[in-house]
Amino acid sequence: MGKDKTPWEGYITPSKIFGNLYFVGTVHASTHIIDTGDGLIMLDSGYQHSLYIVLHNMHVLGLDPRNLKYILHTHGHIDHMGATRALVELFGCKTFIGAPDDKYVTGELDLTWAKELDLDFIGAFTPDVILGDGDKVKLGNTEITAVHSPGHTPGALSYFFDVTDGEKTYRAALHGGMGSNSMTKKFLESYGLDLSLRDQFIESQTRLAEIPVDIYLGNHVGQNDTVGKIERVLAGEKEAFVDPTEWRRHMLYTRDRFIKRIEAGEI
Repeated sequence: MGKDKTPWEGYITPSKIFGNLYFVGTVHASTHIIDTGDGLIMLDSGYQHSLYIVLHNMHVLGLDPRNLKYILHTHGHIDHMGATRALVELFGCKTFIGAPDDKYVTGELDLTWAKELDLDFIGAFTPDVILGDGDKVKLGNTEITAVHSPGHTPGALSYFFDVTDGEKTYRAALHGGMGSNSMTKKFLESYGLDLSLRDQFIESQTRLAEIPVDIYLGNHVGQNDTVGKIERVLAGEKEAFVDPTEWRRHMLYTRDRFIKRIEAGEI
């Protein structure tokens, strides 16, 4: 049994990131909450078997799951949308994803990465809204801009939005997916996916790097040292997640590392 089937081993103390933005996810998959003042927006729901941790973490932070209005997904892999069907059934949330990843979550395409993780995808759902590049989602005091960021999946979306504590406002961004595991030549060819996704990823990273971001959010905790920053927040460093240089640095680092791995024949 892999680590992704033992969610309690991935527990992280939940925390406010800054202002109205919170982390309620696990080591294995990040889940963020925005309190818009008119309901909650969830960014990625995580694994189906980790939902109890996400709900527990929301309660710890005083975030009532009954106030969940929207769930936005970075992409259609099971570690980012596995719990969505249950949340929809419980709370009637409206769901958003980019095309063609909508066919992943409906079960039309067997590309959720469940098989690779030796998991069963039992939470298929039909998304309410299909987002495209530049589309905006508004709720309460929050407007989120979706930016198409293909590569990890064809329909991956990055999300950009402001967060505030009432005194300061920062621009936050959550990347759509940077793992090279789904961009190897072997994987793409085995599922009949176009190798051009690799070029699209490189172009996307270059484009994303030019967008100003103050708070970089990873859809996996290792991307932006979520755990270390939460420890700093809990120790009293209110702006531990604020770094206007981190987003650009990491976009270019992942792009350049990806290119080198292709050139070396590793992927």
